[in-house]
Amino acid sequence: MVSVSSGASKGRDELQGKRMVVFASSLGTVFEWYDFYLYGSLAAVISKQFFSGVNPTAAFIFALMAFAAGFAVRPFGALVFGRLGDLVGRKYTFLITILMMGASTFIVGILPSYASIGIAAPIILVALRLLQGLALGGEYGGAATYVAEHAPNDKRGLYTSWIQTTATVGLFMSLLVILAVRVSMSSEDFETWGWRIPFLVSVVLLGISVWIRMQLNESPAFQKMKEEGTRSKAPLTESFARWGNLKIVLIALFGLTAGQAVVWYTGQFYALFFLTQTLKIDAQTANLLIAGSLLVGTPFFVFFGWLSDKIGRKPIIMAGCLIAALTYFPIYKAITHYGNPALEHAVNASPVVVVADPAECTFQFNPVGTSKFTSSCDVAKTALVKRGAPYSNEVAPAGTPAVVKVGDVVIASYNGNDADATEKAAAFNAALAQAMNDAGYPAKADPAQINHAMLLVMLIILIIYVTMVYGPIAAMLVELFPTRIRYTSMSLPYHIGNGWFGGFLPTTAFAIVAATGNIYDGLWYPIIIAAGTFVIGMLFVRETKNNSIVD
Repeated sequence: MVSVSSGASKGRDELQGKRMVVFASSLGTVFEWYDFYLYGSLAAVISKQFFSGVNPTAAFIFALMAFAAGFAVRPFGALVFGRLGDLVGRKYTFLITILMMGASTFIVGILPSYASIGIAAPIILVALRLLQGLALGGEYGGAATYVAEHAPNDKRGLYTSWIQTTATVGLFMSLLVILAVRVSMSSEDFETWGWRIPFLVSVVLLGISVWIRMQLNESPAFQKMKEEGTRSKAPLTESFARWGNLKIVLIALFGLTAGQAVVWYTGQFYALFFLTQTLKIDAQTANLLIAGSLLVGTPFFVFFGWLSDKIGRKPIIMAGCLIAALTYFPIYKAITHYGNPALEHAVNASPVVVVADPAECTFQFNPVGTSKFTSSCDVAKTALVKRGAPYSNEVAPAGTPAVVKVGDVVIASYNGNDADATEKAAAFNAALAQAMNDAGYPAKADPAQINHAMLLVMLIILIIYVTMVYGPIAAMLVELFPTRIRYTSMSLPYHIGNGWFGGFLPTTAFAIVAATGNIYDGLWYPIIIAAGTFVIGMLFVRETKNNSIVD
């Protein structure tokens, strides 16, 4: 009886210990994602604070580029900290990463604006984003590997799915904190100084995270490898200089993480930007809608992680990529229909067309504010972009001055270098404003016309796509690589996929929209990547759920 009781007690202690590992790793990672995604959640405000030296459209795209800078260096963080994790250990490596992340986030909260210190402000901001990206590059692989190496063989999908919830929960936390601060003060105060509070709060979360992670022990798989003296002496060389493993890294990147990444960002960040920047829905309403969809959708991470233990990782991830690629256009058109029906009606009833000589039209992205766009085509498109008006393009004969058609109304543009350009500008802008007002183009979404329930349903569908591709991915990446180089090998394809393919999605998509005028053209980027991942994944990725992760 004593031995049975002792065995049962030991089993309970082991189960409790595993749950503590999942909880502690997940909570620390939630806080790290909170820090990282505060910037994205406040991109519109940050563009005014740190990039106010350029026009609003360029400022927002430049703010998104600074947002993307953190993603650009994530693969380098994966290399640096992945190597450290395979040499020194999982636990101590992600203690370093969380300290880097927390300190960088806090400094953003006290960083002077462009109005105070000029060009130094955006330079320092980008430098802090780079540090955050390096930290995150080492964080995820460590947390996922650590949890997977503690999980039972038949529950790795379930256990690691809790790590997969952390990015979305971190975003959810950032939105809630921002909303709480917004409602506690006026809009003017929030945009002047209140936006800093969520960044400053992160120092408290940093202290909690460090304390929690100090309580953890090293993973048993790494400890066993360390005791046996089988650790890799050159994890970077073994991971990427030997074709057998490099081939798996490339398959993981193009057949799994690239598609997973664009689905993640299209369903969350791009959706938020689309609501606020394209449909002109007020930030508080948009944040509440996104937060609501995250609240409903987040449990599906765990569901699909659990399901992947039963039917496999590959079919769930591939299905998510395919369904997303096939349905993004109708879903985003439905978001317009339910979010700003007046805009949809105006576009259908009185479409805006820019008729211009293509040789006169340039790609109007000038982040440093040194160029002037003065051709009649550029003048017309600049005016439309400032109004947030969707438009299409029509080719005019060479040398013909551009005109803007709003339904049946034709408005002649002008050359910004003309001697009387100031007078022409006033007349053009007044005529354009009158024509668009008469055609019913709204300056912003009418709160009374927003169908909140249906808009929430569309956003929840996008989140469910996210959970399909993201829920099982950690377990699958861990199962692809041997213990001695696992941290390094899985981190690089994950962070190239999510840092580059995913992180650059908002910037790329909005640049496409700014160039073409079609508010849906930005979706071509995630659709093509997700479809490509589906094809490559179906051809080359093998199921991993039955793979052993103990060498």
